[in-house]
Amino acid sequence: MRNKSKKKKFEILEGVKIEDMVAEGKCLARHDNMVIFVAGVAPGDVVDLRITRKKKSFLEAEPVHFHELSELRVQPFCEHFGTCGGCKWQHIGYDTQLYFKQKQVKDNLERIGKVPLPEFDPILGSGKTRYYRNKLEYTFSNTSWLTKEQIQSGQEFDRDALGFHIPGRFDKILDIKHCYLQPDPSNAIRLEVRKYAKEHSLPFFDIVKQEGYMRNLIIRTANTGELMVIVQVYEDRPEEMQALMEHLAATFPEITSLQYVVNAKGNETFHDLEVVCYKGLPYIHEEMEGVRFRVGPKSFYQTNADQAYELYKKTRELANLTGDELVYDLYTGAGTIANFVAKQCREVIGIEYVPSAIEDAKINSQINNITNTTFYAGDMKDILSDELIARHGRPDVVITDPPRAGMHEDVVQKLLQVHPNRIVYVSCNPATQARDVEWLSEKYDVTRVQPVDMFPQTHHVENIVLLTAK
Repeated sequence: MRNKSKKKKFEILEGVKIEDMVAEGKCLARHDNMVIFVAGVAPGDVVDLRITRKKKSFLEAEPVHFHELSELRVQPFCEHFGTCGGCKWQHIGYDTQLYFKQKQVKDNLERIGKVPLPEFDPILGSGKTRYYRNKLEYTFSNTSWLTKEQIQSGQEFDRDALGFHIPGRFDKILDIKHCYLQPDPSNAIRLEVRKYAKEHSLPFFDIVKQEGYMRNLIIRTANTGELMVIVQVYEDRPEEMQALMEHLAATFPEITSLQYVVNAKGNETFHDLEVVCYKGLPYIHEEMEGVRFRVGPKSFYQTNADQAYELYKKTRELANLTGDELVYDLYTGAGTIANFVAKQCREVIGIEYVPSAIEDAKINSQINNITNTTFYAGDMKDILSDELIARHGRPDVVITDPPRAGMHEDVVQKLLQVHPNRIVYVSCNPATQARDVEWLSEKYDVTRVQPVDMFPQTHHVENIVLLTAK
């Protein structure tokens, strides 16, 4: 019985036509009335598929041979495409990417939201489709991922890597030669750090054995021209660290914030560790319409700054502020939206569960002389209370930008109770947004839908929904 099941799982389906692009960037095909989800293909491809997973209602498969290639395909521009998990849509053109992102938003709102919808605003594409990120995080490893071609060559390869995690593998890192996600000098800094570590015999980290020295590299660029570099190491070796820091400072004088972290924990997170500023300031600044945002090593900031500006402008437009509104900004993060809209309203109350982010939000108000913001840290469902509303008043407008999981049901119920005139719901996950919109439809109509592309070459899409009180 077991052999029969295994045979079924790995069987080959020949000449299957890929029909559509669906959630999480996968494509959809059908065979014998069974839905098949496939990665690494494009609608219009005709392929042989190997079944990799079998469920009652669907199959998962991988392409093993292409008979016909879709007209939607373009030539990927990165040599790491198909191995690196970062830019899974490089094989389809940007206009096509935008079409399927808008379709994803529409499908979710119709299928999950089940509410009357207006005509959608056309998706806002990103001006930059390469080199658009302001932050990248690279990992060191002494057991780099080898491609099939490398393994089959029989050659010996240098196994030290500085690059990205292979999808689904915590212990395997792909050594990156050139990344198209972040502008210069990001690639030059990464390659120089790798070269320096090799020349000075600084051991790359072994995640399984938990030994080595070089662990992680973070590069943050800003639209002000400021530049932050953070090197993370496993052991405190002051002489080696000073030599590395001096080398980076001399080689890249444009670095305005040079920092390092000693992290002997089992993972790379350092929110609870000291970050040492070796040279320059311990932060950099991003800027929107003259409002400056301080970004420290632990701060969250939208990774596509140019497109974040477009997202926030559209959010402000949909909020329809006249200068007299009380605005509640839920999941405010470092207060970016709150401070951005503060000049157009009477007062902004920002709420966020991460205390350090709220400290950033307060600093961002302070350095911009913004005096009509108040920020609270804590669990949203606890902070957004009757007491808070009694203290500050019923909001005219609520802006909410929750994490991928969407809003807690208690928060939705509180919004229905408080009943602001308008809710501007910004989301990085149209599926959970659609679920929350259905809950809110008891008292709200959807009057605008504006998808925004923040991450070209990926399936991710942001969406703004304007909900107006019935």
